[in-house]
Amino acid sequence: MTAPRPAESPTEELSRLAALHGVATSYSPSPDRTVAASAAALGRTLAALGVDTDTPGAVRAALAARERELRERLLPPTVVCWSGATSAVLDALPAGTRLRVETEQGEIEQGETRAAVGQLPPGVHRLTATAPDGRSAEAHLIVAPARLPTPPGRSYGLLVQLYSLLSRRSWGMGDLGDLAELASWAGRALGAGFVQVNPLHAAVPGAPTDPSPYRPSSRRFPDPVHLRIEDIPEYPYAADRERLDALLERAARLRESVLEKGALIDRDAVWELKREALELVREVPLGPGRRAAYCDYLAEQGEALEDHATWCALAEVHGSDWHRWPAALRDPRSAETARARSELMDRVDFHCRLAWLTDTQLVATQRAAREAGMPVGVVHDLAVGVHPGGADAWAQQDHFAAGMSVGAPPDAFNARGQDWGLPPWRPDRLAASGYAPFRRLLRALFRYAGALRIDHVMGLFRLWWVPQGEPPTEGTYVRYDAEAMLAVLVLEASRAGAVVIGEDLGTVEPGVREALRERGVLGTSVLWFERDWEGDGRPLSPDQWRADCLATATTHDLPPTAARLTGEHIELRDSLGLLTRPLEEERAEAAADTGEWLDLLTRLGLLLGTGGGIDTSSEEAEVQAVHRFLVRTPARMIGVWLPDGVGDRRPQNLPGTWDQYPNWRLPIADAEGRPVTLEELAGSARLHALVDVLRRPEHGTP
Repeated sequence: MTAPRPAESPTEELSRLAALHGVATSYSPSPDRTVAASAAALGRTLAALGVDTDTPGAVRAALAARERELRERLLPPTVVCWSGATSAVLDALPAGTRLRVETEQGEIEQGETRAAVGQLPPGVHRLTATAPDGRSAEAHLIVAPARLPTPPGRSYGLLVQLYSLLSRRSWGMGDLGDLAELASWAGRALGAGFVQVNPLHAAVPGAPTDPSPYRPSSRRFPDPVHLRIEDIPEYPYAADRERLDALLERAARLRESVLEKGALIDRDAVWELKREALELVREVPLGPGRRAAYCDYLAEQGEALEDHATWCALAEVHGSDWHRWPAALRDPRSAETARARSELMDRVDFHCRLAWLTDTQLVATQRAAREAGMPVGVVHDLAVGVHPGGADAWAQQDHFAAGMSVGAPPDAFNARGQDWGLPPWRPDRLAASGYAPFRRLLRALFRYAGALRIDHVMGLFRLWWVPQGEPPTEGTYVRYDAEAMLAVLVLEASRAGAVVIGEDLGTVEPGVREALRERGVLGTSVLWFERDWEGDGRPLSPDQWRADCLATATTHDLPPTAARLTGEHIELRDSLGLLTRPLEEERAEAAADTGEWLDLLTRLGLLLGTGGGIDTSSEEAEVQAVHRFLVRTPARMIGVWLPDGVGDRRPQNLPGTWDQYPNWRLPIADAEGRPVTLEELAGSARLHALVDVLRRPEHGTP
């Protein structure tokens, strides 16, 4: 067997060219080790950015052109100015340069005073600079508030995967009616400040559909599978009641198969029923007011909604991967696509209508949460990317890097690295557009979000690009203009009055958490990871935690608290063949980790029984102690994983598995694995006792 040839090292010119385009020439899998990117990785990445590196001559020409461009340009494509401050980019302009700004509000400002730019109203404006030597340049000018406002007071809330939350009215998976009910109950009866859910983005249809909410077709438009059909105003007036009643009966059987017979949540089966019902409901004419509201939505969403609905209509005919469509239809702006859109206009309108209906129920859900007294309301989740064959990747091809995928480099936890199968945005195209796709995405989500959790928030700074067909080890980091990305985020969140939470778990490059905190973006702190990693590695005492964060005991990708405390998560991984070391070694390490935390909880006087007669050594008492600890931290937001409230043992997602484990398909269940409905959750003594730890932190605490 012939050993593989070592990767070719890049030339000095190729490395310089890469650096000038924001492409990293090395990465550090650990603080004491640096790995150089290969010449192939740099070449493929630069090619995805439109840079020719096929020959040494092409590299030299591209390098000279890039150096000349950077040397001679007056302005970059996008300039950021924080309100009340000056811009380093504008300060560096030649003396005597005149500025002209056409604001988002339509006003014109002119002059030479750079400081005046920071006094402009927040928005994305058009800036023109004219230097004394006659050179001129235009740029997008983003003026954003200096930071997001602090979240209103200190609050706690519930974390849940919506599909897993079934009520006696669900059609086989949790829906927006269930979410509104949960938020209304939690706000009024429990004093909760928020409910956080998984991404509700539109999925890619398939057979079967990928159940992961983190690989959607579109991040901008929601998935109508989450609709509560009976809450649609036209539903009662649908003519074919016999068919609708038959669908309700089938939905009841589907629901009972999950709740009573142990079946997994079947998203495709749910959608089949809902789609048929929606076809019937759509036959009911909209009243004048509803018609006007629908037309307003169409006008507001514009071309983006038309593209999304067109993709959905074409996918019904040609399949859900646009790369396999007839060549002419792969271009959303082609004459053939326009003709197909016209021919399929009825289906395009159907999918536009579904987006509108889902949007209205999402808005109503947030309204219900706020009316229930929640200061934040619903916390929505923004996935890090989209499916390469889906609607966003088709409609926004100019902004995505062809032939590349987002992932993670090799590190101490995964020596092979990761490929998430998500095409990355091109930083150069984002900057040239004034970050228009990002702005529109955020604006759409903030229509109905009291807060937004950003998955892998480090992606605002850099992403690991993997060339198609290559292993993740052959990737490299590509840097984004983090200041511009943050400015857009702060601008849109401020306009909506929303909180932003960044998922910053794992390896985070220096300066990222500080930059996020400076702009008012909260971080994410999970108890089991909060250790003194720069010291003795012991658990951090509560006073050592950061305040600007959402603190939790677990997440959807981690074992529920009961499973971690009992070590059952190790047994699960062993049963699936996922352990990389002997079982006893893994057990011992997990027990030592848990033991250190329990020792700290005991020393702090937090591991206590309750008035309900719970033994201090019981699992329930330990789960309560973990959350009592979270209350002791200064965290502004505290999240309770809803399955922890009833003793659920099973993680919703087990990273590293595909068909070995039912990821994203499990209903919330009790300690014995019996599914628990929303109605039963509301009456659960165990859940109420856990919530009391947060509502009355002084109870049982020294």
